[in-house]
Order: sequence, then structure tokens, then C-alpha cells
Amino acid sequence: MKRSTTIGALALTLAALTAVGSATAAPAAPAAAKEQFFPLLVYRTGPYAPNGTPWANGKQDYIKMINARDGGINGVKITFEECETGYATDRGVECYERLKSRPGVALFDPQATGITFALTEKVPTDKVPLITLGYGLSIAQDGMAFKWNFPLMGSYWTGADILIQHLLKKENGNLKGKKIALVYHDSPFGKEPIPLLQERSRNHGFELQLLPVTPPGVEQKATWLQVRQSRPDFVLLWGWGVMNSTALKEAQATGYPRDKMYGVWWAGAEPDVKDVGEGAKGYNALALNTASQQPKVIQDILKFVHDKGQGTGPRDEVGQVLYTRGVIIQMLGVEAVRRAQERFGKGKVMTGEQVRWGLENLNLDQKRLDALGFNGVMRPLSTSCADHMGSTWARIETWNGKTWEITSDWYQADEQLLKPMVKAGAEKYLSDKKMTRRSPSDCSS
Repeated sequence: MKRSTTIGALALTLAALTAVGSATAAPAAPAAAKEQFFPLLVYRTGPYAPNGTPWANGKQDYIKMINARDGGINGVKITFEECETGYATDRGVECYERLKSRPGVALFDPQATGITFALTEKVPTDKVPLITLGYGLSIAQDGMAFKWNFPLMGSYWTGADILIQHLLKKENGNLKGKKIALVYHDSPFGKEPIPLLQERSRNHGFELQLLPVTPPGVEQKATWLQVRQSRPDFVLLWGWGVMNSTALKEAQATGYPRDKMYGVWWAGAEPDVKDVGEGAKGYNALALNTASQQPKVIQDILKFVHDKGQGTGPRDEVGQVLYTRGVIIQMLGVEAVRRAQERFGKGKVMTGEQVRWGLENLNLDQKRLDALGFNGVMRPLSTSCADHMGSTWARIETWNGKTWEITSDWYQADEQLLKPMVKAGAEKYLSDKKMTRRSPSDCSS
């Protein structure tokens, strides 16, 4: 992709895909001194585009709303630029390398676990934080080991743990002798929950069947033949993009009950089920957030962005599952900048290192969430030097044939199980990379 300092040039390169939402690129100094830049890695093309697009649209629209409604962050305008990755790790790294040195760069949301793995080794040198809401490295919850990674609101370990908690509740606390199949995207993303599920299997006596699916997942007939033959009591679906709807269609074709299927929170959005419709009725998935146009933040996006003809995507997409998750991600980025400004200077552009401190010191209690317009959308979140996740809660949602319904109370991941696993994994990572843990004094910097 040709380097450019204008959005116009970028839009010509990426054609209409990027042009739909690209904002003004950071201009030359001195004006750039009052602009905070958010690089947006996206995938609007390829088999993952139906899921990646609303996610990206939500992030863009939140930025536009903050600029239009609030005049930016304490007077600092937010700028952004999209870079198309196609969900490919090498292209994601290229986007990162091209955008990391832009003036006022705040943070990166890689929007893919594979890209996250690749960038994790780069960001300590570049001093730019990564936020990976509900994805990425599960062991990065340990902020004393991973200074620059923030797997906010949950990881694949917390998600897998909550699913097992839910199944335990359904089975009156006993999964002994049960068979649970994991149908997973054969990639770092899909493999990530396996250690947790293996640990739960040992603790609760259920058989874990591992069924990898070759990305992007448009061919699954052999996988579901195995499911039909082995007859698992439950199927956990760790899919993304076209893999999810394909899995549901194959389950329907082979007669596997959809109410026995439970997806990760990346397999529980509108694009996953809309083409299956009634055929997906009863299918369950994890939910990190609600999906509705009722919350105030969504109403403000409609008022200040879409009503002005500035919306990134279709109006009826606003408030859907992945769109709202994009809004949440961008809100957390904005609040990290705002928190950093409280320490390093209101109305100033924050460096990546200062934004990292802001991410490490978030305190979004219910009062603050209500003030931001997120009442009912998500759980409160509070991070620290040691805890870069801030929240480990999720619920179960169920597809009723037409829409998603929340069908459980909130579950919190089992910290007694997770903390030792996270610490052990982090220690191994540090040992392999010949790195050391942060000192307590580093937490104040």
C-alpha cells in the first residue's frame, strides 16, 4: 500500500471499501499537536468481512460522535485512518508498521488474534499499547508480564470457563461422563481456549473432543460427519465469519440440535445466524454486550452522526451485536486517553506510553458507564498494573429465529482456576523470550 499523508490518497488505494469511513488523516504540524490519532485495522474484504465490517463501523461512528458532540477529548480532536488487513497476519503487521509512527498515535486494536500474536513482540520497543477486547493472548491478563497488552473484558480462557460453568448449571453440577466437542477455527484464535477446556475436563470428568476446521471454514461436511458419529452432548463453536453460519447449516443438515450448541462471543452476532434464520433457532452464544438501539450512546450516535448523514454503514446496523462491540472498544480507547490526560495534562495529545498508563488505570464503575450512555450495555470495568483485563463477566444469549435474547444471568470466570494458569503461562512466555517481570515501581510510571 502506497504511503500517503492524506485520506484522499488512501481512499484511492483502498477504493470504496475504505472510503466509506475514512476521516481526515493527521495534517502537518502545527495543527497535528491538537489531534489524537487512532489507527484502525479493519477487514472489509474477504470471508470475514460480514463480521469485521460492523465492528469497524461501530468504532468509526463512536469517534465521529465524540468529535461532533463533545469537540473531541477535552478539546483534542480525534483523527483516524483505516488500513485493510483482510484478517491476514502479514498484512496486519504491514498496517502496523505503516501507521505506528503517525503523530499522536494512541493505540492499536489488531482486530485478529493472529495479528495480536505478531505485534506483541513489537509494541514494547515501539511503546504503543494493544487493546484486544475479548480476544488475543489469554495470559496477557497478567499486566506484570505484559506491559503493553490489554485483553479487556475477557479472554478465550474466561469465555471457555463461563461456558463450562453454564453447562455445569444445566447438568446440575455434574458433567462426568459427558462428551463436549470443540469445533474450532484452526488458527491461534480457535486453539486459544483448548488449555482451559483441557483443565476443566480433568477437573469435571468430561471427554473433550477437538475438531479443527480449516479457515475460513466454508467446508465443514467432514467435521459434522464426525459430530454425527460421536454424538457429543454439547458442541462449543469457536468460529469467526463464514465459519459460523456454515456450522449452523451443517448442524441443521445432520440433525444436531442447535440448542446443544454454544458459541464464543465472536460466534453470536447477526451475520452468524441471519442466513440460517429459523434453522438456527435455539443456538446459544456468549454475550459481552447487549444489542439494541435503546442505550443513550447509541441514540447519540444516531443523532450526531447518522442523522447528519455521516454514518459509516447502514442505519439499521447501529446497535447490533458487533457494531456495539466496536463502539465499546473505541469508548475504552477514548477513556484511556481521557484518563491519561487527567495525569499528564488535559487538552494535550497523549503519547502511546501515556495512553498505556490510562489503560492501566481505568475505573469505569456503573456511575461512569451511565454518564457515558452505556447503562445496561456492559459490566463495569476496572484495570490495574497487575490486571489488564478489568472484567471477566459474560452472559448467554439465544437466537429465537429472529433476534438474540439474553437468557442467563451474568457469570464471572473462576479466578481460582484462571489465575494460576495465567501466571504459569506468563512465566513460560517470559522465560522463552528471556524477559523479566515488571517491578512494582514500574507501575507508577
